[in-house]
Amino acid sequence: MTAVEPAAELVVTDIAVGGMTCAACARRVEKKLGKLAGVTASVNLATGLARVSHPADVAPDSLVAAVEQAGYQAALPVREDEEESAAADGEEAESRRERERLTVTALLAVPVLVLSMVPALQFRDWQWLCFVLAAPVAVWSAWPFHVRALRGLRHSTATMDTLVSLGTVASFTWSAYALFLGGAGGPGMRMSFSLLPAASDGGAHLYLEAAVSVPLFVLTGRFLEGRARRGTGAALRSLAELAAKKVTVRDELGERPIPIERLRVGQTFVVRPGERVATDGRVTRGTSAVDLSLVTGESEPVEVGPGSALVGGAVNAGGLLLVAATAVGADTRLARITRLVTEAQAGKARAQRLADAVAGVFVPVVLALAVTVLGFWLGAGADPQAALTACVAVLVVACPCALGLATPTALMAATGRGAQLGVLVRGPQTLEALQQVDTVVLDKTGTLTTGHMTVARVTALPGALGQEAVVRLAGAVEQGAEHPIGQAVTAYARRTGDAGPLPDVTDFAAVPGHGVSGRVDGLMIEVGAPDGRLPDELATALTAAEAAAHTPVLVRVDGRAEALIAVGDVLRPGSYRAVDRLRRLGIRPVLATGDRAAPAGAVAAALGIEEVHARCAPEGKAALVRELRRGGARVAVVGDGVNDAAALAGADLGIAMGSGADVAIGAADLTLARGDIEVLVDAVRLARRTLGTIRANLAWAFGYNVVTVPLAMVGLLDPMVAAAAMSASSVLVVANSLRLRGWQPSGARGRAHGTYGTRGTRGGKAVVR
Repeated sequence: MTAVEPAAELVVTDIAVGGMTCAACARRVEKKLGKLAGVTASVNLATGLARVSHPADVAPDSLVAAVEQAGYQAALPVREDEEESAAADGEEAESRRERERLTVTALLAVPVLVLSMVPALQFRDWQWLCFVLAAPVAVWSAWPFHVRALRGLRHSTATMDTLVSLGTVASFTWSAYALFLGGAGGPGMRMSFSLLPAASDGGAHLYLEAAVSVPLFVLTGRFLEGRARRGTGAALRSLAELAAKKVTVRDELGERPIPIERLRVGQTFVVRPGERVATDGRVTRGTSAVDLSLVTGESEPVEVGPGSALVGGAVNAGGLLLVAATAVGADTRLARITRLVTEAQAGKARAQRLADAVAGVFVPVVLALAVTVLGFWLGAGADPQAALTACVAVLVVACPCALGLATPTALMAATGRGAQLGVLVRGPQTLEALQQVDTVVLDKTGTLTTGHMTVARVTALPGALGQEAVVRLAGAVEQGAEHPIGQAVTAYARRTGDAGPLPDVTDFAAVPGHGVSGRVDGLMIEVGAPDGRLPDELATALTAAEAAAHTPVLVRVDGRAEALIAVGDVLRPGSYRAVDRLRRLGIRPVLATGDRAAPAGAVAAALGIEEVHARCAPEGKAALVRELRRGGARVAVVGDGVNDAAALAGADLGIAMGSGADVAIGAADLTLARGDIEVLVDAVRLARRTLGTIRANLAWAFGYNVVTVPLAMVGLLDPMVAAAAMSASSVLVVANSLRLRGWQPSGARGRAHGTYGTRGTRGGKAVVR
C-alpha cells in the first residue's frame, strides 16, 4: 500500500508588479506564475499587485524571477513604513515623468494636428515642419510603448503597447515614405482633412496627424487614468496615515516620546487634546470625547472615561487621557481594518475573471484582424493609403484596457468607501454575495440590542422627592451591589442630573433574590423586586415592563413605593430603521436568539419581525441556516458572539458586529466596524451600487470594442479619432468607478438632521416617537 504524501503547505505572497498597462499584461503575469509547480496567482491591474499562493518550498525570489522573465518589473514587499514611503516616492516620480512627457508631446503634436487638419493654414513646405515636429513624438514620446512592445515580442506575446507601437510606426513610416519617395515633399503640397478617411491620389497623403495623435491621446488617457486609479486607493492611504509614528509614554522615568515600534502592551501612554490615539488601549485616567469617524464611520463623538476601550487612530477631542496599551503593531484594530481592505482590493470578482480571460486573447485577435483588413483591402484593389488607414485604425481603436479596469477600479473605490462608512469586506465575492441576499438571520443580544443591562424606563409617583431624586437614591444604594441590574441602576443615576457624586450609604444590606436596602440622607431606601399591592400608576408600569420582557425594580422610600424602574437589554437606536429599510430592499428579516421566548417576542414585536426562533443553541442557529438555504433562500447571518460563529460560517454571507467576539469576526465575510446594525443597510446598498457600476463598466468595455472595431475594419474611422476614442474609453471606465468614492447612504442626511424617528415600546406595543 502506497503512502499518501501530505499536501505541501501553501503560503501567500504579495508581489508588486511594474510595467503592466492593460488586462493582457495582467493575464500574462498570471500565466507565467501559474507555470510554476503548485503556484496560482491573481494579478490586479488597478493596484499593480500579484497575490500568489505557492508551496512553502517555493522561494519568493523565484516568483519575482518568473515575473521578470515575463518582461515586467517585480519586487517583494518591504517593511510597512518603508513600503509606504517608497510607494509614495515612486508614485510621485512616475507621475512627474508622465506629466513631463505628456507636456513635451503636446507642444510638439498640437502644431502638427492644426496644420494637418486646417488646409488654410498650410504654408509653403509646411509638411516638412510637421515631419520635424512629429519625429520626436513618434520616437521619444512613444518610446515606452516601443520598448514594451519589443519586450513582449521577445517573449512571444502582445499587449496594448504592441497595438499602439505598431499604429504609430506604421503611420510615421508611411508619411516618411510619402515625403521622400512618394511626391508629398513638393513645395506646393496641400492636404485636405476629413474625420472620415478617404482615398487620396497616389502617395501624396500624409499620416503625421495619426503618428502624433496616437501617442498624444494614449499618453493623455493613461495620465488621467493613473491619477484616477491613484484616487481609488485614497481611502486605503487615509487609513494608513492614521497610524501614529511616535507616542508619549508615562512611567517611573516620567514622560518621554518614543517611536511607536517600541511601545509594548501594558505600557501607559498620554493622549492630549487634539492628538490621535497611538494604539488600541484602555483608559486608566481622565475623561474626554473621542472622534472615531475615520475608523468606524460614526460621526458622533463618543464619551470615554476610566475603563473605556480606545481604538488606535481615534482623535481625542476633549481632556487629557492616560491609556494602557492593549494591542500594538499588526494586532491593532486599525491594522486589521487596513489589512481587510487591502485583501479585498487584491481579490477578483467573477466578472473580472471573465474579462481577464477575454483580454488574454484580445490583442492577438486584434493583430490578426489588422493584418486581415490590410490584406483584404489591398486584394480588393483599394488604394494602399485606404488599406493602411483601416489597418492602423483597427490597431489603435481596440482597447482591452477598459476590460482590465472595469472591475478592479470599482472594487477599490467601493471597498475604500465602505471602510470609511464602517463596512469592512473580505473580498469582491462578499459584495457579490451581499447583492444577492434575500434573507437575513439576526441575532438579538448585542446585534439588535445593546447587549448589556440598561434602564429602559422610570415611572415615579408625583410627590415631594421627584423622579430624579428617587433615581439618585436608588443608585446610591445599588453602588454596593454586584448584580448587573444594580450596576445598570447606578450607572443611570450617575448620568441623571447635575448633583455631583452619589450620596453615601449606611446600614447597607443585600437580600439574595430580593434586592438591597440602606439609609441615604436619613431615608431608608429599599430597591428590589415588586411585591404586594402597588399604586395604579406603578402597577401599569409593571405590566408594561413585563410585556416588554424587562426586569421591574421597585424603589421604596421609608416603606412607601415611590418609583418603578424597568431594566433590560434595550434595542440599539438604529435597529428599527435597519429592519424596516432591509424589508424595503426586499430582504426578509428572521430573528434567531438563544434567549427566552418572552424577550425575543418583545424585540420582534417592536421591530415588526414576523419569524422568530427563540432558545436557539449554536447548533440550532446553524441548522436554521441550512434549512433556509435548502428552501432556496440566499441567507446572510448577523451576529456578534461565539455562539454565532457556526451560523456565520455556514451562511451564504456571514456578517459580524465590530463590537463582537474575535471568533465571530474571524468567521464572517463582512464586519460592521462601528457595531451599528443600520450600517448593514448601507452595505447592501453599496454592494448593489458597486455591482451596477461594474456591469455598466463591462457593458461599455465590451460594447465599445464591438462597435468601433468593425467601423475601423470597413474604413469608417480615422486613426486620430480612433486614438482619441480608445483613450477616452479607459478614462470613462475609471471615472465611472470613481463616483463610488462619493457615494452617500440614503439615510445619512436623515440621521444627521434627525429626520428619522426612534422606535420604542409603550405598554408592550411598538410606538414611534
